[in-house]
Amino acid sequence: MCDMKLTTLCYIERENAYLMLHRVSKEHDVNKDKWIGVGGHFEAGESPEECVLREVKEETGLTMLSWQFRGVITFSSEGWEDEYICLFTADRFSGELTACDEGVLEWVDREAVLKLNLWEGDKIFFRLLNEKRPFFSLKLSYRENRLVYAALDGRELELFDVRDSEGNVTGVARERELVHLNGDPHGTSHIWVVRENASGGWDVLLQKRSRDKDSYPGCYDVSSAGHLQAGDDFLPAALRELEEELGLRARAEDLEFVGFRRAYREAFFCGRLFKDHEISAVYIYRKPVETSALRLQKEELESVMWMDLADCRRAVGEGSLDNCMYPEELEMISHRLSQGK
Repeated sequence: MCDMKLTTLCYIERENAYLMLHRVSKEHDVNKDKWIGVGGHFEAGESPEECVLREVKEETGLTMLSWQFRGVITFSSEGWEDEYICLFTADRFSGELTACDEGVLEWVDREAVLKLNLWEGDKIFFRLLNEKRPFFSLKLSYRENRLVYAALDGRELELFDVRDSEGNVTGVARERELVHLNGDPHGTSHIWVVRENASGGWDVLLQKRSRDKDSYPGCYDVSSAGHLQAGDDFLPAALRELEEELGLRARAEDLEFVGFRRAYREAFFCGRLFKDHEISAVYIYRKPVETSALRLQKEELESVMWMDLADCRRAVGEGSLDNCMYPEELEMISHRLSQGK
């Protein structure tokens, strides 16, 4: 038999604010010092709705009049009992707010909620709630206070290390969409596949991004590039991306490190603002490549083409090529190639 705690969690809304509970009262509390909603453990024979109605009344003095069952959260953290949480929101209630022995209750503006001391996984379900996502199942696993795994409706979500102003990891692992919603600094690896051409210059291999990508669909881009997953380092990520996207199995010594590039830009995709704050390790791959032998990852890119580097720089600068490359990075590559190996 599955040995899991069963609890409810409710976020009550009023005039564009959520009722939040700052858990400061109990010392031995998995939520110590965190801000969460209100709710608690099931009593024998209770349904989720009966439990949340009772817990909200006991903790806040409010009687919920209109509520919605939004999802189930599977919560696990080392050193604590695993938990199934039934997540609710409510938009109508009666009664007067009373003091809570679990902590301090406070109405917090929706826009300010994500700035509170929340569990990283809570930020994921707040995003889902704000997007009016239908009923969902979210699994969240932690090691101490660090989010180490997240899955939405059975599909694993990408987690990135958030970096500081110097590019160092902060210890916070955050979901990909939240990173791009906030504009958090994060790591990427960029690999430029190059070859000498008949005119004495260099060609670069460009990939054309898939039309299904959530950012810059159908645009020409770096030969191979990818985000660093939480816990990754730049060189292993570069080798992985080359094999996954192009089918190229390279060794560490095959990649020539050019330098780091930091960049920030914003764009709208599918009606949402996309903030990209990248700290990129830039590499060159000079070994011979036959495009006909490449195995393209169709989920990521639809085709590749060779282009003279000088022509590419000119087209990117003029805006005549539909692309998402950075002129500064092309300059870095051009400068290194002009120096020889």
